[in-house]
Amino acid sequence: MSAASFIAKTTKVSVQNINQTLHLLKDGATVPFISRYRKEVTGNLDEVVVGNIKKAWESYEQLEKRKGFILKNLLEQEVLTESLKKTIHATDSIVQLEDLYAPFKKKRQTKATVAREAGLEPLAKIIIAQRETNIKYRASKLIKGKITTEIEAIQGAQYIIAEWISEHKLVRSQLRKLYERTATISTKVVKGKEKEDKALIYESYFDRTESLGRCPSHRVLAMMRAENEGIVRLKIAVDTDIALEKIARYFITSTNHECTKLIEIAITDSYKRLLAPSMATEALQNAKLRADTTAISVFVENLKQLLLAAPLGEKKILALDPGFKSGCKLVCLDAQGNLEHNETIFPHAPQKKINEAIKKIKALVNAHKVEAIAIGNGTAARETEHFIRKIPFTTNIKVFMVNESGASVYSASPIARAEFPDYDVTVRGAVSIGRRLADPLAELVKIDPKSLGIGQYQHDVNQQFLKQELDATVERCVNAVGVNVNTASESLLSYVSGIGPKLAKSIVQFRTEHNGIISRKQLLKVKGLGAKAYEQSTAFLRIKNSKNPLDNSAIHPERYPIVEKIAKDLGTTIENLIGNKVLINNIRLNAYCSNTIGMPTLNDIKEELKKPGLDPRKAIKLFRFDETIKSISDLKIGMKLPGIVNNITNFGCFVDIGIKESGLIHVSKLANTFITNVNEVVHLNKQLEVTVIEVDVVRKRIQLSLIGDN
Repeated sequence: MSAASFIAKTTKVSVQNINQTLHLLKDGATVPFISRYRKEVTGNLDEVVVGNIKKAWESYEQLEKRKGFILKNLLEQEVLTESLKKTIHATDSIVQLEDLYAPFKKKRQTKATVAREAGLEPLAKIIIAQRETNIKYRASKLIKGKITTEIEAIQGAQYIIAEWISEHKLVRSQLRKLYERTATISTKVVKGKEKEDKALIYESYFDRTESLGRCPSHRVLAMMRAENEGIVRLKIAVDTDIALEKIARYFITSTNHECTKLIEIAITDSYKRLLAPSMATEALQNAKLRADTTAISVFVENLKQLLLAAPLGEKKILALDPGFKSGCKLVCLDAQGNLEHNETIFPHAPQKKINEAIKKIKALVNAHKVEAIAIGNGTAARETEHFIRKIPFTTNIKVFMVNESGASVYSASPIARAEFPDYDVTVRGAVSIGRRLADPLAELVKIDPKSLGIGQYQHDVNQQFLKQELDATVERCVNAVGVNVNTASESLLSYVSGIGPKLAKSIVQFRTEHNGIISRKQLLKVKGLGAKAYEQSTAFLRIKNSKNPLDNSAIHPERYPIVEKIAKDLGTTIENLIGNKVLINNIRLNAYCSNTIGMPTLNDIKEELKKPGLDPRKAIKLFRFDETIKSISDLKIGMKLPGIVNNITNFGCFVDIGIKESGLIHVSKLANTFITNVNEVVHLNKQLEVTVIEVDVVRKRIQLSLIGDN
């Protein structure tokens, strides 16, 4: 089976487009580059589809590697027939491949291997043939060594038959389907554990049974976590009688009572001892994989929304990391996010130096020409916001609450230490808060996504799969926005198509030594940045004030000649063409089609010329929490409050209403219609008006609703 045929089954893309995409991937092209700048080659596949092709290709490579190992092993065992070889080559499933290999695997010491060593395999073959009428007589001929009776001989033969049954590929296939359709997942609380405090969060899983196939991902992960913590025992099961009946169809072929009865016993033994545990484990693993996939997709969508959150832009910002006893750490940043000043103020108890703090804030706002104030939303956030809003500034200073999740992780990281070696973690944390307001993407790429307070069951899912998906998401977001090559951090540059950490470091060193990079062509002088890296990266790097205005656009340098020709044909210059909608609308794109460039790319060029380098993110909106709500005890059922979505799961979303505890809007309370995807109604950082429908002060739980009057 070819790679393209294998990939076509999972991606539903034509073999031709897959082959073209694979050619680009094998040549070192990245997913962002292929989806943006090779549309004619791939048939205009978007980045999600190209990414899926890449993942399917990797799965194909792993499958082929496993096939190679198995074929070599079977050849060494001298059991590889042409028929088996052909079947293995045609197999497109790792599960089916392992089923084919199972009978030939070297086995540890089992009841069946002991029986074989005792010479009982011939008796097993006689029984399975179901023609012999005197099995005891046949068994008596095999009494020797450790086999002392006919009963022991027959039992040993049944162990061999049980193993044959457990390795039969059609039996395994039928049982696999049975488990997929009808398996149940049940929990039983471990005796004595139900009284432990840590077990209370799993109370709804103490004694529960439901369909495994219909069990939501978050419930599967919760049950498995409860089992890992020793609170419950999990069991996956199907109807035993149905399972035994399905197996019997393949092995009971005669009315020979004596042999049939022995085989029936072997079938029961094979199912209960070998097949049921194996199938249950496989079914749970598949359920876990589905749950992981769902949870990770939620995490990925949340991360995407967080990274692409609206930026304030290049503004002079005063940022505050609030605190009570330790005070509020304050920093002033210039429009490029550079630290200009830092100190600590104490506007809250116990020091409560309010007048001194007001005087200091006003002086810094004037001295640094501050345009906006960013306040971290952690401890003392609401009190600090209230304090700031009371200060009578002489200019219109916008005040923003900023989600500070992960700021402490960043402040203690090697990246932060490299950026601010002479400052402590409190200063670094405040800087991060301010920079997040200016450009969330540029700042958040420095932090492990798992520390950003989004997603669900992030520690329970496959960590390698999670990391791969999150890294790919960061890469897609960074390249979708584009990067200012002269201001971007190493962390941000490392996610640019074709760059990576090593080249990112070289770019930063080069721009420092040369007082900035003045053109895309100059990037070729960066150490280690060759023609291939240049091709893959340059269009995602923006250079402001370059002599060539296209250097600050998403138009690839390989297409500059086309733009030059368009401008010439219109009797103008590139500078005059950019942003001139009248001229741009007069472009006859068909005139520029060729064997290498088609309408998809030409349309992209046309759109980019209208607003080159335009940030695709939305403009930031001001927001204020209800100032009368300071803690969960202030909440009353029926209250309507402003809130911001700060996390999304597949069972609902959590909303920040300005206090320590976030409230949950269950999926059933998002709309009057049935919702299958929470993102259909809300997205991360969306501003809402919610209604309080339940408050549990003891358990610190708040239930909210978006549905009319409740």
